[in-house]
Amino acid sequence: MSNPIAFLALALALALPLPAAPEHAPRAPQRPVNLNTATVTELMQLPRIGQKTAERILAFRKQHGGFQRPEELMNVKGIGEKAFSRLKPFLSTPPPARPAAPGK
Repeated sequence: MSNPIAFLALALALALPLPAAPEHAPRAPQRPVNLNTATVTELMQLPRIGQKTAERILAFRKQHGGFQRPEELMNVKGIGEKAFSRLKPFLSTPPPARPAAPGK
């Protein structure tokens, strides 16, 4: 190129990262997801939770009668400390609904 300033400007423009497309933006639910009542679809709204992991969460919940604390999510295959720390702000674990006891 005959103009070194134009060459430098072009080189800098090409070196800058492009903004991420909206479809690559991390997902985040509008309100906390209740681990004891969430469906597969609701769990898939959590960052980096796909269908298979959501199904494993439901299977764990069914097998263990629900989650007492959010940290129990780390007992689900595929969710370690790093993934849990990313998910924790979006989780809630109210106690699972229990049927009312019959009156005496």
